[in-house]
Amino acid sequence: MKHKRRIGADIIVPFLLAVVVFGGLFLQKYRQASVLPTVPPAQQGTAAVRKVVLFFADHEGRLAREARETERCSTPTDCARSLLDELFSGPVGDFDDLLPEWTSINDVTLAGDTVTVDLDRVFSENLPSGSSSEMLAVYAIVNTICANLPEVRQVRITIDGDPRSRLRHLDLSEPLEPNYELEAPHQSPVRPLAPPVRVAPR
Repeated sequence: MKHKRRIGADIIVPFLLAVVVFGGLFLQKYRQASVLPTVPPAQQGTAAVRKVVLFFADHEGRLAREARETERCSTPTDCARSLLDELFSGPVGDFDDLLPEWTSINDVTLAGDTVTVDLDRVFSENLPSGSSSEMLAVYAIVNTICANLPEVRQVRITIDGDPRSRLRHLDLSEPLEPNYELEAPHQSPVRPLAPPVRVAPR
């Protein structure tokens, strides 16, 4: 009997320690998500990690910024891919995800001041119906890339390599500039004029 009790303690104690450690790490990451960076990622020096902002949805159906620490990247293309990997992994704070689960990023390329993000068809087929849901999902991608990469002014989103891609309500055939008007007012003190939204013909 004593031997059995000792084995039980040997299992339970490490398990409880692991719960405390991983719980503490998650809590730390949760707290960091609410502290937005005050210095653009491009000016954060040579540290091994950089702090970026990702765009998710708040509970009022607007875009909201969440901070995240990522590994330092070497090129704008690598940085854009890293940002998208973090964005598609979902929020760690109180915000809601906007992007369909299991979406694959086929490719990310940079030409001039434009990043092209090619997604698989899971993205277009599994977005919640409605122009508002589509707009928030698209601009979560566009704003995340442009807010963190000053050299990028616009983002083109394609589906399975189709340059004339469109969703049910939005035309994606042209590059999109960021739209910070979709954020809650306190999130973005400087908000440039929102670009016109192209509506796909019925």
